[in-house]
Amino acid sequence: MTTDNMRIVEEAKKPLSMNPKKFGMWLFLATVIMIFASLTSAYIVRRADGNWKLFELPSLFYWTSGIIILSSVSMQLAYYDFKKLNTGRVKFWISATVVLGLVFLLGQFYAWKQLVQSDIYFVGNPSESFVYVLSGLHGLHLVSALIFLLIVWRAVNKGLTPLKGQTQIEMCVTYWHFLGGLWLYLFAFLSLYR
Repeated sequence: MTTDNMRIVEEAKKPLSMNPKKFGMWLFLATVIMIFASLTSAYIVRRADGNWKLFELPSLFYWTSGIIILSSVSMQLAYYDFKKLNTGRVKFWISATVVLGLVFLLGQFYAWKQLVQSDIYFVGNPSESFVYVLSGLHGLHLVSALIFLLIVWRAVNKGLTPLKGQTQIEMCVTYWHFLGGLWLYLFAFLSLYR
């Protein structure tokens, strides 16, 4: 064997890397998943214990589910226009997403009022409490996403471009879609496991 036939070529391996802010966001999302997974698991376990009150979910939950889907569409359109450098449309779509997010939260508040009118209370049966806890904790996370949206909207007004702000808007879009998907999961879960 000659050395001409045997060549060992070593290529430098690229290290796996991720923007530290995105990594932090993914860790945060993983903790949110764990929180809601533990709550839905506790729901299932507690339901099996008995003494479980059956009741209809508020009709407004159907409407708020549609609103959260529309808000994800508007957020995605903001992202597309951001990549096209269409600042005016980005501001419009982010504003639309903020309005839809606020309408969602208002709808959730009125859904709670529907629950109270149906004699379903936070301190009542555990089945009642879970609905308030799951929807309320989701609403709290949505408030944080609205704050994030307003920060991005302000940055766009100050000249945020894809070169400077790609990470920021991608994180905002990811977080918003995540919360939309989380609500759809919670609504489906509560609908199926009443």
